[in-house]
Amino acid sequence: MHNLTLAKEQMVDIGRKLYDRKYIVANEGNISVKIDDWRILTTPAGICKGDMLTDDLVITDLGGTRLEGHRKPSSELPMHLTVYRERPQVLAVVHAHPPISTGFSVAGIPLDPALMAEVVVLLGCVPLAEYGTPSTTELAEVVGRYIRDYDALLLANHGALTIGKDLLDAYFKMETLEHYAEINLVARTLGRIQPLSAENVEKLVALRQRYGIEGPRVQCPVPCNGTCPVTGTDRITLTHDELIGLIEEAVRSFRN
Repeated sequence: MHNLTLAKEQMVDIGRKLYDRKYIVANEGNISVKIDDWRILTTPAGICKGDMLTDDLVITDLGGTRLEGHRKPSSELPMHLTVYRERPQVLAVVHAHPPISTGFSVAGIPLDPALMAEVVVLLGCVPLAEYGTPSTTELAEVVGRYIRDYDALLLANHGALTIGKDLLDAYFKMETLEHYAEINLVARTLGRIQPLSAENVEKLVALRQRYGIEGPRVQCPVPCNGTCPVTGTDRITLTHDELIGLIEEAVRSFRN
């Protein structure tokens, strides 16, 4: 399915991109690609992905048994293998901790309102998967329940996961996800978000079909209709002017 030499070079390059963009720090994150019907190329455990060399990469079978490489495969490999089992047409997985997307995951807010045409077409909905302990079958099982219908996930209190037809596709979806999260955050800071109408979403779905884009669902498990769930009872509501006033006061305090 993939030229092994090219796949290794791309994986090293993507690891460097993730690190340079601060989507990961230290030894965080993991990447994998299906190189044929029974083998997976994956990043190793315990190494900075920004400093990887092709010799550091590991090849396993679809059960996770190491076949080639002198390092241990990523401890998150079970999550990747679950993706390949649930979505056989998927050939690459990227897991990272991009700061703004991860901020939404920590806040318990899915990126599900349809706000941007490009995101609806390329990513579909980005639901928030419930928490699972990292590097365990618990997390792999959580991902398995969602990845059947979605190409990008927020992992509660953990990070984000994207999948694709190849390494670049999976990586670019991670870029798109973080860019969308940043725009979403700016809109919320300005006072509100304005979701696309159901009619306009349907037009975008038709565009996806015309372009041959398959896989991601547009609707999330629990549509939030432009608002997101808030846990607990301590909810604060501000008008636009009140919000601007607080921001200006904070700026003045910082300058002083």
